Amino acid sequence: MNLYAIIILSALIINLAVSSVAEILNLKALGASLPEDFKDVYAEEEYAKSQLYTKTQSKFGMVTALFDLLVMLLFWFSGGFNLLDKIIRGFGYGPVVSGLLFIGMLLFAKTILALPFSLYSTFVIEERFGFNRTTPLVFVTDLVKGLLLGLILGGPLLAFVLFFFEWAGSYAWLYCWGGVTVFMLFVQFIAPTWIMPWFNKFKPLDECELKEKIMSYARSVSFSLQNVFVMDGSKRSSKSNAFFTGFGRNKRIALFDTLIEKHTVKELVAILSHEIGHYKKKHVLQGMLISTIQTGIMLFLLSVFLGHSGLYEAFYMQHQSVYSGLVFFGMLLTPIEMVLSIGMNMLSRKNEFEADRFAVLTSGLGQELISALKKLSAHNLSNLTPHPFYTFLHYSHPPLLMRMQAIRRIEQR
Repeated sequence: MNLYAIIILSALIINLAVSSVAEILNLKALGASLPEDFKDVYAEEEYAKSQLYTKTQSKFGMVTALFDLLVMLLFWFSGGFNLLDKIIRGFGYGPVVSGLLFIGMLLFAKTILALPFSLYSTFVIEERFGFNRTTPLVFVTDLVKGLLLGLILGGPLLAFVLFFFEWAGSYAWLYCWGGVTVFMLFVQFIAPTWIMPWFNKFKPLDECELKEKIMSYARSVSFSLQNVFVMDGSKRSSKSNAFFTGFGRNKRIALFDTLIEKHTVKELVAILSHEIGHYKKKHVLQGMLISTIQTGIMLFLLSVFLGHSGLYEAFYMQHQSVYSGLVFFGMLLTPIEMVLSIGMNMLSRKNEFEADRFAVLTSGLGQELISALKKLSAHNLSNLTPHPFYTFLHYSHPPLLMRMQAIRRIEQR
């Protein structure tokens, strides 16, 4: 076992260990009495149900993560990567097609291995807690559509990267950076109108008081909005949400139909003002810029490590190739990705506070925003008392009690 193998193996084990410690601490933080602020939306039995849901999800997540690691280690140390490479090389294709097959087969195998866990999560856990509305037909259709989308979008992008790293020399990472950046912008632009409708139906919100209030608010903050869409979230789950995506003329705000069912007009306007806040505070642009810079750095590092024979020896490979190096480099990045994930979550939590502040100051609906967040939390059986270490590692949104306190401080000024 060489230095690369030791680094990667240690990183994978440490990552699992740290995540498991966070899960255990989070479970130990449960059991506290229902916070006073939530007694108007939570019955005691529902609060107990929310804690049981957190326990069930946490334990299931730990089992899934352990299974994934054990399967990957078994494949690694039994020489699976080299065996797969030998089979694909036997087909006699060039490096790009061979790379597509190599990575495609690994991703397909991962999808198949994850399938039982996905089925159990959807049709056992989510069903047990009253969330699941996914039919077997919808589940299978989603799976097939996801695979097709990966082939249509991911295949050409991967071929592009493999081609340039194979033949473009020392500047390959730079060409790939430019190409991947254009691709990400393209996907952001087409996603609202071409990709998302593959999976859900989006219909314009009917003319009503809600639409009038939303459009009036949008005009008051100079936010160009052609329409608000209602998404059939109830097709898969009874959980509620709202989101903003896209940019330019293709930007889209969507409300789950389940969200509209359970909130007042003012609460929905408050939720939308938060989503608009993300756009007005340039959080969308910020995320794209960070992603672009991160992609460039990763591609440069990839160009450095692709020529290191030790990286291939760590996985018992008889031949070096761009496509296998791409896979192994991704595993080598495990500790860096963990740190980046923590940093991005910290930034995301900061952005959520900023969007809340924007919503309160521009709409004057601070209490309605609090009410909406409380209802969402109760309906989705969210954990009201997450452990700080778990929040630090995994939460892209601040704990709800912290958000409510921050909103109240803004209102008092």
